[in-house]
Amino acid sequence: MTRAIFFGTPGFSVPSLEALAEVATVVGVVCQPDRPVGRGLTLTPPPVKARAIELGIPVVQPTKLKTGAFGAWVRAQAVDVALVVAYGRILPSDVLAGPRLGCLNVHASLLPKYRGAAPIARAVMAGEKETGITLMQLDEGMDTGNMIARFPTAIGEDETAGQVAERLSQMGADALRSSFARYIRGDFLPEKQDDSEATMAPPLRKEEGRVDFSLAAQRVHDHVRGVNPWPGAFTKLAEKTVKIHAARVSNFSRAGAAPGTVILADKTQVVVACADGAVELATVQLEGRKAVRASDWFLGRGVSENDVLG
Repeated sequence: MTRAIFFGTPGFSVPSLEALAEVATVVGVVCQPDRPVGRGLTLTPPPVKARAIELGIPVVQPTKLKTGAFGAWVRAQAVDVALVVAYGRILPSDVLAGPRLGCLNVHASLLPKYRGAAPIARAVMAGEKETGITLMQLDEGMDTGNMIARFPTAIGEDETAGQVAERLSQMGADALRSSFARYIRGDFLPEKQDDSEATMAPPLRKEEGRVDFSLAAQRVHDHVRGVNPWPGAFTKLAEKTVKIHAARVSNFSRAGAAPGTVILADKTQVVVACADGAVELATVQLEGRKAVRASDWFLGRGVSENDVLG
């Protein structure tokens, strides 16, 4: 049976690890080190490590990849292939060359669009109607290797990045089940990416959660979806932070209202003016409080018409 190493760290990677364990002998799992989590900063293993232990697969968590020692460890495993799914670090050349058939990657976009660490969030923020999974051969570039297969899927108009990620996580595992044997046999024609069509998807920064109501309503809606669940959309009202968990484009408008102005607030809805149109805030969360419907925010006298957000 094919011998393989798995590289991955977050929950997104777990279904692909499970799929690989069905079609190959996984001799080792490589993930990032345990991290402090929560208010108590409890040292917590990443989801891939926890699942690998359940599956009885040895786990390695190197802090450095470029010393040569890790590349030697990969070569010593004498594997046919390595599968990389959201590992979170770029593999050096000696690691890439270790497996007999190289390294296969499950990437959460339709390459060459959205190369990089945050392809799902960036696609949703940009208002894309379609995304997908690309199986590709890793090289030393940032998601620049030859493509093995692409699996498209539509993005729902109200789907968050988190919801899309859940679907793509399972799609990645299914893509592996359907294509892994062909890859091992060499029964495919690698497709070179068209670099002229490439776009980048750099990691999200926490400050990117801030909502800019000077954008068009659709772009505000897409932004709120794209930063959900992390870093989460937020705005300010009277110097207090208001998280926006969900919003939608509204048909209501008020001529001349400055972006960020609350143009409607009643027991049914809260609507905020944008540069072009308006958005209805569906679910909000005040500092130190639980998330509530925006209408409950109004009923609790937390917001009124003509308040200005931002």
